[in-house]
Amino acid sequence: MNKKISLIRSANLASVDYAYAGHIPSGMDLLFLAGSCPIDKNGEVPSLNDYELQARLCVENLKEVLKDCGAALEDVVYTRVLVASQERSDLVTAWETIRKEFGKHDVPSTLFGVTVLGYTNQLVEIEAVAAVESNTKLNI
Repeated sequence: MNKKISLIRSANLASVDYAYAGHIPSGMDLLFLAGSCPIDKNGEVPSLNDYELQARLCVENLKEVLKDCGAALEDVVYTRVLVASQERSDLVTAWETIRKEFGKHDVPSTLFGVTVLGYTNQLVEIEAVAAVESNTKLNI
């Protein structure tokens, strides 16, 4: 049996571009992913001062680690998006870029504006939790 996560919306709350909750069927394993950062294979942060490109690279890096876990973006049940800015427009740019990458999978998420992130010139980071069937083979 192929178990799938369910994303839950509420008719009693504001209509937003993300689900309000995620349900994980019993028998699935949770994956807690480290923050996906906009770093390239050389360990550098490219696209200085570009929230959109850094957000896109974060998602690409997230996809790679999910693949190593036998998972994909559709298996993500929660994200936390951190954006180093006090400008709401920068948060919106990062958010819209990430949401576009997730497509119809409108995973429950929290968006934060923060003062600084770990890598020099880093503007965006995505934390994620995913769920996979218990028999999924990890590429480790």
